[in-house]
Amino acid sequence: MITGKRVRLRAIERDDIPNFVRWLNDREVIEFLLMNSPLSKAMEEKWFEGHLAAPITSAQVMAIEALSGDQWVHIGNTGIHNIEPVHNAAEFGIFIGEKDFWNKGYGREATLLTLKHGFEDLNLNRIFLNVYENNLRGIAAYKAAGFVHEGVLREAVYKNGRYLDVLVMSVLHSEWKGS
Repeated sequence: MITGKRVRLRAIERDDIPNFVRWLNDREVIEFLLMNSPLSKAMEEKWFEGHLAAPITSAQVMAIEALSGDQWVHIGNTGIHNIEPVHNAAEFGIFIGEKDFWNKGYGREATLLTLKHGFEDLNLNRIFLNVYENNLRGIAAYKAAGFVHEGVLREAVYKNGRYLDVLVMSVLHSEWKGS
């Protein structure tokens, strides 16, 4: 378990699947995710089984839990994906599914904990992400965590009836605020 002040990251469990299905079928939650169609419980179970079968060295998806009173509440997921062992690079992803926890700094703390894990535990040199141009809250949070803008994939995603540019951002171990 990776623990911060108000957030901790843990391995995802089969019991988390109902949360995943509820969150990933909410149009507000998936507004900035690469999802356009409803998700069934069976589909999510198949994804989960695939995740368990994949080597831990290729991707790590973690549940985000926030301290609420004296209990830890599962509020979303974060992860390091497409780990490239030769280049020591990987892709970052995050979403907060519990809307009561939006705009309260939980995502930022989870991002910083994930970066720390990637740089200090996995020996990554570069962590990158793709973010939609209209995800202003996400872009600001990524910049605050140390990500810098690298480029634009023009009209790379079709979402909600229009094409969107996708911004590419990254942070290097040498630039990371935690180092």
